Amino acid sequence: MTKILVTMPFNEKHKKHIEEIGKNCSFTYKKNSEVREEDLKDTDIIFGNVSPKLLPKAEKLQWIQLNSAGAAEFCTPGVLKEDTILTNASGAYDISVSDWMLTATYMLARKMDLYMDNQRKHVWQEMGSVCTVTGSTVLVLGLGNIGKCYAAKVKALGAYVIGVTKHQHKEIPACADEMHTMEKLPELLPRADFVVMVLPGTEENKYVIGTRELKLMKPTAYLINAGRGNAVNNMELNQALREGVIAGAALDVTDPEPLPADHPLWDAPRCIVCPHISGKFYLAETFERIVRITGENLEKYLAGDKKDMINQVKRELGY
Repeated sequence: MTKILVTMPFNEKHKKHIEEIGKNCSFTYKKNSEVREEDLKDTDIIFGNVSPKLLPKAEKLQWIQLNSAGAAEFCTPGVLKEDTILTNASGAYDISVSDWMLTATYMLARKMDLYMDNQRKHVWQEMGSVCTVTGSTVLVLGLGNIGKCYAAKVKALGAYVIGVTKHQHKEIPACADEMHTMEKLPELLPRADFVVMVLPGTEENKYVIGTRELKLMKPTAYLINAGRGNAVNNMELNQALREGVIAGAALDVTDPEPLPADHPLWDAPRCIVCPHISGKFYLAETFERIVRITGENLEKYLAGDKKDMINQVKRELGY
């Protein structure tokens, strides 16, 4: 009998759905924090982001379905056996994360962060000129599912969208006006009114944005990061904000996380900081999508159609 460990927060409806697909499987439900090495020894399948430190003990593990889109920490050599299938939840977070990115875009453009500060101080004061998405140039670094969803939203609002990916696209997707690779970043940054990042957490994306890149941006431009915290050198961003190199920033991810209480970014001018909440399961539809992805993959796995399982991660790429 196939033994499946589920650490995703399934409710009774979700359990019924998945157990109907895996009628001849044995299911165990545990919180991630409660999983121990002994729980993994006879486990064939895991649904959830079990600590990578425990996975080398899962000697029988054939497949792990993550509840996250990011998978880099599970791609480190030695974490999983070479023949273990690794699938992620790509596509589940599109609406939620792109909504946060769009919210951050308009908050910065309309200076809502400044007006919220004034409200807390009981100050009735106009804060001057604003900008708009309409007619702006938006540079999206990382045009995966989430990046495309955000790009489509701002394009529909009248923005000119430039997408940036690791590899050149053969065709320009409908959500973008131009497509380029990361090598072109120095040429693209000076053109952008908004630089929006949703890059995967690979080593090559570490500190993609630092002092040099920030100085290439317009002094009226805004930086938004909803990908991985270490894609931005946060100490150099802090300095740039304080020196007026760029107009502002919004971060849902930082390096490190949690951001220490004494980190200067908390008090940097025009810097919006959120505790990595753009994704997660706060939007109910996000988790429903994860359950659907998991169920579809389980159905294919049990039918022997492993090559057709969706969201298979290429470990050499990290996503």
